[in-house]
Amino acid sequence: MTIKTDKLLRKITLLMWLCFVHTIVIAEQIPSDTAVYTITLKQEMVSKTGKPVAAMTVNGGIPGPTLTFQEGGYAVIYVKNEMDVETSVHWHGILLPNFFDGVPYLNTPPIMPGETQKYEFPLIQSGTYWYHSHTMLQEQSGVYGSIIIEPKEKTLEYDSDLVIVLSDWTEQKPMNVLRNLKRGNEWYNIKKGTATPLNMVIGRGGLGAQLNFWKQRMEGADIADIYYNAFLNNGQITSEYPEFKPGEKVRVRIINGSGSSQFWLTFGDEDPLLVSADGLNIEPISRNKTFIAIAETYDFIVTIPPAGKVEIRAMAQDGSGTTSAYLGSGNAILAEVLPRPDKIGMMMKMAEMNMRMGAPAMKLNPSEEKPQEMMDNWGMKMDGKMEGMKMDHAGMDHSKMEMEPASKSEMKMSKTDSSMNQMDHSKMNHDAGMEKSMANDQKMGMKDSRGEMPGMDMFAEYNYDYLKSTEKTNFGEDIPVNEVLLNLTGNMWRYIWSMNGVPLAEADKIKIEGGKVTRITLNNLTMMHHPMHLHGHFFRVINDKGEYSPLKHTVNVPPMQKITIEFEGTESGDWFFHCHVLYHMMGGMARVFSYDTPRDPRLKGFPLKNLLQEGNHFYNWGTAEVASHMTEINLMSSNIRNQFNLNMEYGYNQNMEAEFTYERYLYDYFRVFAGVNMENEIPESLDEISTTAIVGIRFLTPYLFNLDVRLDHKLRPEIRINREIMIFPRTSIFGVYEYQMDLGWTNTLPETGENTDFKGETTWAAGVSYIFSRNFSVMGSYDNRFGAGGGLTVRF
Repeated sequence: MTIKTDKLLRKITLLMWLCFVHTIVIAEQIPSDTAVYTITLKQEMVSKTGKPVAAMTVNGGIPGPTLTFQEGGYAVIYVKNEMDVETSVHWHGILLPNFFDGVPYLNTPPIMPGETQKYEFPLIQSGTYWYHSHTMLQEQSGVYGSIIIEPKEKTLEYDSDLVIVLSDWTEQKPMNVLRNLKRGNEWYNIKKGTATPLNMVIGRGGLGAQLNFWKQRMEGADIADIYYNAFLNNGQITSEYPEFKPGEKVRVRIINGSGSSQFWLTFGDEDPLLVSADGLNIEPISRNKTFIAIAETYDFIVTIPPAGKVEIRAMAQDGSGTTSAYLGSGNAILAEVLPRPDKIGMMMKMAEMNMRMGAPAMKLNPSEEKPQEMMDNWGMKMDGKMEGMKMDHAGMDHSKMEMEPASKSEMKMSKTDSSMNQMDHSKMNHDAGMEKSMANDQKMGMKDSRGEMPGMDMFAEYNYDYLKSTEKTNFGEDIPVNEVLLNLTGNMWRYIWSMNGVPLAEADKIKIEGGKVTRITLNNLTMMHHPMHLHGHFFRVINDKGEYSPLKHTVNVPPMQKITIEFEGTESGDWFFHCHVLYHMMGGMARVFSYDTPRDPRLKGFPLKNLLQEGNHFYNWGTAEVASHMTEINLMSSNIRNQFNLNMEYGYNQNMEAEFTYERYLYDYFRVFAGVNMENEIPESLDEISTTAIVGIRFLTPYLFNLDVRLDHKLRPEIRINREIMIFPRTSIFGVYEYQMDLGWTNTLPETGENTDFKGETTWAAGVSYIFSRNFSVMGSYDNRFGAGGGLTVRF
């Protein structure tokens, strides 16, 4: 027994030593300053406005918790998916290994229901950042939160920190929001009070401007797409922070984590000090009214006033709502209340300018992008007093710009992990002429002899000229430059968004060459703002500060403007580049930037096509009209190129028509179709039903008429045209005209004693509709087949 016991003790001792050595080895591999978090995603009922709705929470809340780290440390984050759908988390603005970026199917596997995914990366930067889901529309449902990375050395003077996450809240399911946008319903603008019916336009003297917009297939100037039930800061419509005392300097870290809302920030009392943009320090500047685009972060140092309480107010860009945070206690010093934007005034000013709007969001041949040709054909056209600026801009030669070697800065980081490359944010030096021209481009580019651009003052505040890097950001003169032009394009009628007229589902990757500077011109050919975000990189936003142009990870491109960004290719793998208006991204405004390196083997079984086709799903909707003289049902199913339509009309006088068609969009406004049509041959009798095969084209014409030209298998040509116009708030008029000819090519025409060369049949209808809600309207109409009547329209 003694011998056996000794052997057992020796084995136990050996095992303990092995465990000890293993622990030492592991401890040497994991930094001692590792910060570990676990966040859990759940589906729960959440109420922000008094109505519980299905949402997604992070650790039980919306927004999720703030994750705090130390620069130079190491982050380990476990994400638990306790939902019944797959999910993901992207660490927005964080420089990290490609595999942990969090875009499912691109560089990170999705997190399946019941799974836990581990993210780990060194922390090579400091500042204010955030995280959010990158799966479908989950960010809108509540999967987002903030990140603070404290610097190794504190360079700014302040007493305390406060994170404010701005967001928007809808009581609808996000997929229903997108479906409503796809069908072109005007309800959101009506609900927000931002619709511009014809009576208001005429009352302002803007009929000519409206006709100009209609001619270019544009309904009018637009700002924001969606009606939100509330706008939130840190999950509340109004937040109070009474713990801050008079004289205390608070670093307020503001993050715009919205799904599709951009905000104007205003502050009570003295102007705060803006000290950081997108996580990076800038030259401090006293600034009050500030535009914060989706996904941007701005840090302000706010001094609590002697009165003890100051308001920070965020107004949605279209003026449809606000959210406020109050710092301190006592009598509040309120922030400036900004006026709502004047959409009709914007439309009238833009109509004065020689610009061509409505660039296509879809091309006949998506493999031939031709971005330069698109930029030449669409957008701002300069003539007359603008010609001088055109020549000035055209004379810019990027290849001959004066360059200076890069200096060291905070963002000249070395990635310590073996999987990460050296990062060197060097910068470009502009001569005075270049700086002036770029600054002008940011402000719509062209001025008259008085220094004013007619009609464009409404865009003047959307530039980044107030941002200046604390150190030079120019690149070395020996680094080659690759120029890329990306026109931002969209179709509001079908809610398809793209770049160079090519949505993500039809686009090739954009190759990024390591060791080169990639300089991208973002040319916005739409009426909407687009905050463009590049994963895994910071880029220079060229402004009037020249070689001190700021570094950012997200840049807002205003309507009909150009912005130039550039970065050095120091990474590997594939990275996502997209508009951070969530519904624009889902509509196709995204691309994959690729260093053309081998795909991570850990992504086997997670095909990239799952991401690329994310915006190409079929969306289904329908309408039903139940009236005193007829019933009509219309069902639609549509993706980017394909559309199925079923329409049935039945009059109580026994006239009927039913039609099923398949349509193929060749580009935005033109599609071909084929299908089957059924209708009664004898008026007011169902005794004879004629069934015909049909083929034809459908076209959205200038001035927004829907044109249908077709031919059935009896060789009878037919033309159909319809139009709807909102004439008063909530009230629209509509008209339909159809004319079919029978030339007797396949049958014998009846002898009528008149012209027997052809037989013609005319059908027409006209009516008025009043919209009560997103799903219901009342209507009255006269149809020459069914007679007059009225009833209810239901949308589903």
